[in-house]
Amino acid sequence: MTINPERVRCLFGTDGVRDVANRGDMTPEMALRLGRSYVLFLAERGVPRPRIAVGRDTRRSGLMLEAALAAGMTSAGADVFSLGVIPTPGVSFAAKKAGMQGGAVISASHNPAEYNGIKFMDSSGCKLSDDMEAAIEEYMGDNLTDDWRPTGASIGVLRQAPEMTGQYVDWLATLWKENLPFPAEGVMDCAHGAAYSVAPDLFSRLGGRWTVVGNTPDGLNINEGVGVMKMPHLCGIVKEKGLSIGIAYDGDADRVLLCDGRGRTLNGDIMLWVLARWLNSEGRLGSGAVATVMSNMALEEHLGKENISVFRCQVGDRYVLETMNEKGALLGGEQSGHVIMSPVVNTGDGICTGLCFIEACQALGEDIDTLADRFSPYPQVLKNVSIPRDVKPDADFLRELTEETEPMLDGSGRVFIRPSGTEPLMRILVEARDRKLMEEVSSFLENTIREKFS
Repeated sequence: MTINPERVRCLFGTDGVRDVANRGDMTPEMALRLGRSYVLFLAERGVPRPRIAVGRDTRRSGLMLEAALAAGMTSAGADVFSLGVIPTPGVSFAAKKAGMQGGAVISASHNPAEYNGIKFMDSSGCKLSDDMEAAIEEYMGDNLTDDWRPTGASIGVLRQAPEMTGQYVDWLATLWKENLPFPAEGVMDCAHGAAYSVAPDLFSRLGGRWTVVGNTPDGLNINEGVGVMKMPHLCGIVKEKGLSIGIAYDGDADRVLLCDGRGRTLNGDIMLWVLARWLNSEGRLGSGAVATVMSNMALEEHLGKENISVFRCQVGDRYVLETMNEKGALLGGEQSGHVIMSPVVNTGDGICTGLCFIEACQALGEDIDTLADRFSPYPQVLKNVSIPRDVKPDADFLRELTEETEPMLDGSGRVFIRPSGTEPLMRILVEARDRKLMEEVSSFLENTIREKFS
């Protein structure tokens, strides 16, 4: 297979390689070459026969891509351990626990079922850095990738390792303190994704009798009307049943959002607000908390009153982790529900985060139904504007547009514009205490960008 070097340049987005499955950058041929390139990347860094954990979500295309990815890895000399359907953090757990040299996840996270993706991890279960992904991209167009052909006993072996899922659930169960009562009832939305069996099994083991929805995947219904992208579905069930809490995951369960008994969404900012105070009270917060540029300004206001520092970083949970390591912070996350708690995990884990949030509320004496009111976020609007897939927005244009519009908010808000790392979209965030002004600025930006890229 010949790969055009121009095509693989910037192949990796903010969360691995992602595209419509069997098209573009997510064909079996591309998966096979990605697998070979990843193993060559490891081999040239002193790991000639790496052991790699591979997991996937529930998409129909997952088995097809796993077969190709595993073939590429084993043909380059790696031993591959197939975990089957398992949350992304479960692959991270397996790689670290079993002492493997890497991991790979086949998932398109919150995207519709026709999409799929591949993301790689290192031996500690962390997502790869930009530099590491750039190195793998270089191998994609390098003849050495084709010439690296082990034979005989040097060819890798593919092994089935479904037992790692049970070990992951066992570990999650140890996070809940035995002397704390686990909430008896609630609603859990598994998004017809990778958490569909793991999360209900865990909650049942802890003594909960939760209503479970989104737990009947058929390969084509992942994220369809359910999960973190469709919170009104969960919120409606919680209100209808008169329960006090709901939890929703995304397709690969590295994200989580909650809702209170009044059917209101509790996003990542509110979770960070609660978790930061809890970890700080236990001396496990480090230097503070990391939030992305998308987080609401109210988060800094509230944590500032507790003398807790907030450090900002660009969007993407791997950038959250990088900033945490740089600043010495042990908590970080995104408004979208990616949360990393370094005392416990080193990647986003929706199931872990949900458990810890419930424990934090109990420890702090928080009434979940009052959190949304007391957090009182700045009004904020996020819009997605479609752009042609082959267009790369000019950084100078985005900077100048931001500088032009921010003064319109009279110093009581902010503007943030960025291209999506996984979809042909421009994301526009406007935040201000004055809602009318916020909406006017947002509409101006939306119209300007549409005209620019139409």
